[in-house]
Amino acid sequence: GGSLTKLAYYSTVQHKVARVRSFDHSGKDIENEPLYEISVQEEITARLHFIKFENTYIETCLDFIKDHLVNTETKVIKATGGGAYKFKDLIEKKLGLKVDKEDVMTCLIKGCNFVLRNIPHEVFAYQKDSDTEFRFQTNDPNIFPYLLVNIGSGVSIVKVETEDKFEWIGGSSIGGGTFWGLGALLTKTKKFDELLQLASKGQHTNVDMLVKDVYGGAYQTLGLSGNLIASSFGKSTTADKEFSKEDMAKSLLHMISNDIGQLACLYAKIHNLDKIYFGGFFIRGHPVTMRTITYSINFFSKGEVQALFLRHEGYLGAIGAFLKGAEQDNPNQYSWGENYAGSSGLMSTSPDVYPMQRTRSGTFDMLEMDRLERPLVNLPLLKDPSAYIPDTVDLTDDAMARKYWLTCFEEALDGVAKRAAASQPDSIDALERAEKFRQKYWNKLQTLRQQPFAYGTLTVRSLLDTREHCLNEFNFPDPYSKVKQKENGIALKCFQSVIESLDSLGWEERQFALVKGLLAGNVFDWGAKAVSDVLESEPQFGFEEAKSKLQERPWLEDSYSQWLERLKEGPPHKCALIFADNSGIDIILGVFPFVRELLSRGTEVILACNSGPALNDVTYSESLIVTERIAAMDPVIQSALREEKLLLVQTGSSSPCLDLSRLDKGLAVLVRERKTDLVIIEGMGRAIHTNYYAALKCESLKLAVIKNSWLADRLGGKIFSVIFKYEVPCK
Repeated sequence: GGSLTKLAYYSTVQHKVARVRSFDHSGKDIENEPLYEISVQEEITARLHFIKFENTYIETCLDFIKDHLVNTETKVIKATGGGAYKFKDLIEKKLGLKVDKEDVMTCLIKGCNFVLRNIPHEVFAYQKDSDTEFRFQTNDPNIFPYLLVNIGSGVSIVKVETEDKFEWIGGSSIGGGTFWGLGALLTKTKKFDELLQLASKGQHTNVDMLVKDVYGGAYQTLGLSGNLIASSFGKSTTADKEFSKEDMAKSLLHMISNDIGQLACLYAKIHNLDKIYFGGFFIRGHPVTMRTITYSINFFSKGEVQALFLRHEGYLGAIGAFLKGAEQDNPNQYSWGENYAGSSGLMSTSPDVYPMQRTRSGTFDMLEMDRLERPLVNLPLLKDPSAYIPDTVDLTDDAMARKYWLTCFEEALDGVAKRAAASQPDSIDALERAEKFRQKYWNKLQTLRQQPFAYGTLTVRSLLDTREHCLNEFNFPDPYSKVKQKENGIALKCFQSVIESLDSLGWEERQFALVKGLLAGNVFDWGAKAVSDVLESEPQFGFEEAKSKLQERPWLEDSYSQWLERLKEGPPHKCALIFADNSGIDIILGVFPFVRELLSRGTEVILACNSGPALNDVTYSESLIVTERIAAMDPVIQSALREEKLLLVQTGSSSPCLDLSRLDKGLAVLVRERKTDLVIIEGMGRAIHTNYYAALKCESLKLAVIKNSWLADRLGGKIFSVIFKYEVPCK
């Protein structure tokens, strides 16, 4: 580009993963043996890296490429943008490679499609006067069609209809270069950033003629407010005084932004488009240009169209050029996820808010994306995927909640680091790695205090996910593996007696006991401090003790009577999808008896567990072993497995929360095939921090025990209050 070099490269990352495997128990006394063995193995995954360098450090950038990225087989390097011409000879000479130039617009659009598809909080609207400048949008699964307005030296306006179909529909020679050039002539300031700095301090009304300067007030007949600009630089024709550089820069900025805004609105109208993304060096995260563009679009569209910006806008061309070069590997067939541990996040570039942290080399911004093993898609049962917001509280918006949760995660950090180190007693460097993890996550939390919007909308889910990413980076793939192994073993020994006592109850009493068992199981959550303190200090704390902790009915949210009525009066559900939460007592003594009852009613069950570990949540591979053991004790479960009426699947997630718009494709296919008509979501992370307000096309049960006193207070209850939310969609 004109001022920055963006580099995209692919690497394979070796990291540790926890694996569980059943023991071969043939002919052995298994009474005191652990339930299964845990091994830590090396796994290789793919990662995309994106780094920015300032062009003044182009040599450093090329050294980095030469030292780390060029091997003997590399013959060609893909490049796009103005710098692909400007630095072509330097690149070829220094790296000994041929520069293969790619079309700028094709790369830009390929990159744009890629981030829109793979980064949930990529798109934001800019709001000047709100507590948080950036308002992130939920990703519409249908990203097309959209208008891309690229404001570089001039303006290009492109209509994008599909992955490969786009057309240049118009543009203007009055763009960023015009602002820069005229600004330099007017203010004698040659640097673009300095010009913007001047503009941000200026008062355009000293230079511009407003409607009220012409008519003495508003122009009522046409409905024009008195503060509208009637003529840019209009006052300079009559005034004898000198105008300040700041005021002239501000007036110029308004003039060009308004012109571009009106053009964009007209093109959007002609082509019937309501999504307009702005990019190019004129935008590049500058609050002052985002503000003027936003105002202009809002004014000319009468509020019908929103100006949208992209968090990784500066990388689009580099991502596109990379995708062009990697076409034989077809990166688009995979889903990718932002790795929060290795990405620096969006910074507010206002120097007084937060000085940019740049190292001497000039790299000051990084983005890492991990290739996910399986493609992720929407849950087909979401009522309106484009309106679905997983998270219940937006911490970017809610300053009080933000302060509480950041402090909460800070206070828990030492305990998490200790638990991580203790999970690998045989490793000589576990303590050192745990300390590095602690430092890294601590630094992330401090960044988020200053810049809550760094990774998109800040939520409890993103704080939990960032912590998991940081643990993984320092090779702690599953700090709770031993805890889960032990708790699964203990719970399995109690399974038969729990089933016997349930079977001895009358039908109605049994339904309530099953729900109570589900809720009691949900208490066993090592992620909640109130619970982990009890579990650490009272090893004998078990299923019955958990039941006694539960709030008495009526619960905080209580539609149990409606649920019971539905079971009594309605036909059995065709198929239930259950998202399980914790290992041990939760899944074995809470979820499985409930599953067994549904199966006995003639309802098929899809049991969905996390693909990878997070806290003490049950993983898919652990659920296979647990289910096999339960089936050996229970004929109902055994025959359901044999007849494929009970199906175990993975969610595609490794988070303690649940995003129903990013689920394993295999799960979505199964949900459709089996005509699922009941969704059960259990646990605080999946049913309260996320999905509390999620609207589904079918009946749903959301149930959890609130194990955090601040959250309980926020919802109007006390710790161990119960949420039992049975919802039927409006016909």
